[in-house]
Amino acid sequence: MRGNPVGESSIMTPPQGSSTFPPRAKRIHWRTLRTTLPYVWPPDDLGIRVRVLLALGALLGAKITNVYVPIIYRDVVDVLDGLTSTVIVLPLALLLGYGGARVLAVAFEQLREALFARVTYRAMRRSAMNVFNHLHALSLRFHLERRTGGLSRVIERGVKGIEFVLSFAIFNIIPTILEILIVCGILWNLFDFRYAIVTFVTIGLYIAYTLVVTEWRIKFRRMMNERDSDANTKAIDSLLNYETVKYFGNEIHEEKRFDASLKGYEDAAVFSTVSLSAVNVGQGAIISVGLVVLMIMAGEGVATGEMTLGDFVLVNTYLIQLYLPLNFLGYVYRTIRQSLTDMEDMFGILTVPLEVDDKNEARPLKVAHGEVAFEDVNFSYEERRSILHDVSFSVPSGKTVAIVGPSGAGKSTISRLLFRFYDVTGGTIRIDGQDIRDMTQSSLRDAIGIVPQDTVLFNDTIYYNIAYGRTDATVEEVEAAAKLSRIHDFVRDLPDGYESVVGERGLKLSGGEKQRVAIARMILKQPLIMLFDEATSALDTHTEREIQESLREVSRDRTTLIIAHRLSTVVHANEIIVLDQGAVVERGTHTQLLADNGRYARMWHQQQEGG
Repeated sequence: MRGNPVGESSIMTPPQGSSTFPPRAKRIHWRTLRTTLPYVWPPDDLGIRVRVLLALGALLGAKITNVYVPIIYRDVVDVLDGLTSTVIVLPLALLLGYGGARVLAVAFEQLREALFARVTYRAMRRSAMNVFNHLHALSLRFHLERRTGGLSRVIERGVKGIEFVLSFAIFNIIPTILEILIVCGILWNLFDFRYAIVTFVTIGLYIAYTLVVTEWRIKFRRMMNERDSDANTKAIDSLLNYETVKYFGNEIHEEKRFDASLKGYEDAAVFSTVSLSAVNVGQGAIISVGLVVLMIMAGEGVATGEMTLGDFVLVNTYLIQLYLPLNFLGYVYRTIRQSLTDMEDMFGILTVPLEVDDKNEARPLKVAHGEVAFEDVNFSYEERRSILHDVSFSVPSGKTVAIVGPSGAGKSTISRLLFRFYDVTGGTIRIDGQDIRDMTQSSLRDAIGIVPQDTVLFNDTIYYNIAYGRTDATVEEVEAAAKLSRIHDFVRDLPDGYESVVGERGLKLSGGEKQRVAIARMILKQPLIMLFDEATSALDTHTEREIQESLREVSRDRTTLIIAHRLSTVVHANEIIVLDQGAVVERGTHTQLLADNGRYARMWHQQQEGG
């Protein structure tokens, strides 16, 4: 049976025109293959190059042996056809040679696979690592706009595409074409040009028909893949927002959205499966016609004495032998083409420019005192909407400065700019007098510790999430940080203690517990500059007071920037900056600002009355 309706349905593609990537123009697959070449023939890995050469040698040995097998089979038939006595020495030797040749062909083929396996999986590993590293180098803007489910599928398919292309294009399609040419040459040499022409035309029509019909069927495959990606994205998005779905009782709504995508996939899959029958029938008809023509020609040759019975068998065997590897040509062609598309999508990620990148002459940040200064900073996420306007302030070494203001004032943007998730569109941010744009991003972020407003944890143990602040920390240091963040006693009372898994995005922990893990993680890092972005917003009053005392103890003699909405948490700050609509409207100590009876004072009284 031709085709592979089961295997082919597992090959999916990302939706076309996804917002994650720049729109692609005309596909040029040879460029994708050229991109893959350094992974298959790496300049810095002699061992992989040797494996490639040995694998090609084994492939050549397998094809030569495979082409010679029918000739031995012909000789066996001719000898047996001419024997009338009990002498069987020569046929026995030929039969042993026939069996040995088939075994040798299989041995060469398996040797090729064994040698090339390391090449294939090393290429998959290196390409995946390159894309993974590039994704981490891309700006926060890219990751805020990406579709997590679709992006993960792009990488998964791209890596699998490399495996398929290397396995089938290099060691299946190209060798089969070579074998066709060799066989046609042998038939021409042994008999006459008619046998070579009929064989070549039959296989040529078979290939042409398969490619044309497969090209027609691709639209169904593309539709299937788009529906699959859409369903996968909806499922992941719904599950990541599990609590929100439950809060609003929208399970049925989510089911309908998911089922609509699955129904589209079902319809496209049915069309794809039905159209496969047309491929199978046409392929069978072409091979049957070619086989009948060759058998008639060979039969006439045997009848006239120009050919032996073994020659008749040889012609028939060659055509069937060529036909067998082309059995799955439609599937292989479509999947190779799809794999090249998947690889292009994956490698396309590498073409996404780095919005924030280190300069060629960037140097490590040298932090001696940890003084932070914002000088006339302007910033906008897009041209039509400005976020910060001429913001200037400084955080002296060892001092604490707080930034307060209403929601949307631009407070959290300041933390993102300090970490260089974005670059300022105007002005300068300096640490100890050094423009952070001239420093390496890694050294900048090593110097700063943060407790973010939205605490997201890895789906791992509590110990892992705390130790993430400094991966080489000892158990004692991790527990000491947990004690300072007032979470040690809670963790110790859990059945699995520090080995308790927190769940996807930390969903097994409450908001306050997640914040305390984040605080412990920052304490463990022991940075010279500390940034708290609504660090205790999810804590009860009693715990908040305890942690505030711990944070003051930890941040003593360290440069501390606090971003807060709750003003009671910043009354101890050396200076309080009041932001409104992206501009500094007030500054001073808590006492001074209350005395000024301005924006800060009104916010303070409103919160006190609310409390």
